[in-house]
Formats: sequence, C-alpha cells, structure tokens
Amino acid sequence: MLEAVRDRRVRRLLARRIDALIDEPEKQGKPLTGELSTLRSVRAAGQRYRILYRVDERVVVLVLALGLRKEGDRKDVYELAKKLLRLRLHEPETDR
Repeated sequence: MLEAVRDRRVRRLLARRIDALIDEPEKQGKPLTGELSTLRSVRAAGQRYRILYRVDERVVVLVLALGLRKEGDRKDVYELAKKLLRLRLHEPETDR
C-alpha cells in the first residue's frame, strides 16, 4: 500500500510515521472499535492518511492498512481494513 502512494514526499512521511511505531506503539494512535477493535489508528502525512496497525504480544507492529480517510467512499482506509479483516488477509500464512 505504501508503494501505491504516488507522491514520494508523502510516501517518505508515511514511512517515517510507521518507523516511529517502533517506540511504544501501544501508546500511540487510538484504539478502534467494532469490527476493527483489534487495531489502532494513527494519523500521518498532514493528518490526511491513517495507518491502521495491530500490536502483537511479541511487540511486533503489523501495519494492516494505510490510506486516505474518505468517509462514505469505498476506498476509505477503514472500509479497506474491514474488508481485509473479513477476508482474513491480515494473518500470516502460518496462522490460517
């Protein structure tokens, strides 16, 4: 998803924000609710993008989705994350 962001400057900002999740990811962003309750969301690149991630017990940060917040749009990052969760595409092959 990061590679799909065309603007290199925005891509760098997103990558930096993802890298910043190394330090205490459970204290960053906000916990989500409902279908996405296993994830946290943090804003990035001028508040327009959201990075949705899960913190595993091993303190592994898995970035599940990243994209623009477009409420009501099929391409909204939260709608994309719901679809990935329903399809179980967020799990490593060994967990399926």
